[in-house]
Amino acid sequence: MKKLSARRRHPLAAVVVLLLALAATGGLYAAFAPAGKAQADETAQSLAIEEGKKLYAVGCASCHGTGGQGTTDGPSLVGVGSAAVDFQVGTGRMPAQQPGAQVPKKKVIYSQAEIDQLAAYVASLGAGPITPTDKQVDPAGADVANGGELFRTNCAQCHNFTGKGGALTEGKYAPDLEGVSPKHIYEAMQTGPQSMPSFPDTTMPEQEKKDIIAYIETVNGDETESPGGLALGGLGPVSEGLFAWVFGLGALVAVAVWVAAHTAKAKKS
Repeated sequence: MKKLSARRRHPLAAVVVLLLALAATGGLYAAFAPAGKAQADETAQSLAIEEGKKLYAVGCASCHGTGGQGTTDGPSLVGVGSAAVDFQVGTGRMPAQQPGAQVPKKKVIYSQAEIDQLAAYVASLGAGPITPTDKQVDPAGADVANGGELFRTNCAQCHNFTGKGGALTEGKYAPDLEGVSPKHIYEAMQTGPQSMPSFPDTTMPEQEKKDIIAYIETVNGDETESPGGLALGGLGPVSEGLFAWVFGLGALVAVAVWVAAHTAKAKKS
């Protein structure tokens, strides 16, 4: 009887064995699954780069060189990163139709999948700013007041204090920011396209970029009212003064002519 008692298993022994089995299974998954996922991601990235290289050869190489080294018709793309490609191609600025002081925004000719492939290829040429995620550009919960202060300090000199844009030197201009997607605004701050300076995270952290995006969306939103009445494009005293000069003074001249004409008629009669 004593031997039988000694050989009897503890009631929790089955539970312990089950837990050990699950741990072993989890260990095997941890050992093999991440490696498999990483290999799949690497394969997908390689395929994207290959497809992007084909698209680049057709639409970009004539100006930027077969290896992205640049030519007399286009700058080097080594080190510009995927964010610059997503911005330039995603807004239709690239491929450019013709040379000029500034490449304008136009209809996008590539799908987002093709843009991602082009971005993957250009990013493979050299490290640069990475295309932001949806979370990075989401302005929900951002500080609009701080965004307004940052915008007036860093951006209003060119884009106007409400983001309506403005003229620069030598035929260049700062574009209107109304209707521009948060992702493209973020990428513009990252990469500094054309005449715009760049604001990397070391200069302007991610949260401050979100604050600026929130401010731009707020001042250009449908619910925002202009305290001055007619906004006149939000271009400030130049447009307001021109409006007053052309229409205000013109109305006064018209009234003066009308009064003079009726006064002359009254005297004749």
